[in-house]
Amino acid sequence: QVRLVESGGGLVQPGGSLRLSCLAYGFALDDYVIGWFRQAPGKEREGVALISNTGENTRYQDSVKGRFTISRDAPKTTYGESTYYLQIHSLEPDDTGVYYCAMDPYSSMGFFEGPYDYWGQGTQVTVSS
Repeated sequence: QVRLVESGGGLVQPGGSLRLSCLAYGFALDDYVIGWFRQAPGKEREGVALISNTGENTRYQDSVKGRFTISRDAPKTTYGESTYYLQIHSLEPDDTGVYYCAMDPYSSMGFFEGPYDYWGQGTQVTVSS
């Protein structure tokens, strides 16, 4: 059973930085994509960054390019257990929202949510002075 657990959210002042983590475990897949999505208050959830399981391919939403960096640790065990990160710099109030990581076992490398079968519970990021 795939499990995704996010952490690292919190209250940050504008201009600050934050690193979110997504622990993924409980699976044995050769190819998949991890995506970070966010949902701002009163808005639809949107994808912001994607990474292939090897870490070789990444993709960013235009609105976050240059400020968000997605990365991963090497897997610790044969059965997944990898940690994925979303480093965010120059945080803006519009970055406020719940951040989710999700797994796409079909490796679509797209921001459309349909292929993402597994989701974490989310971590709250609040950017405010």
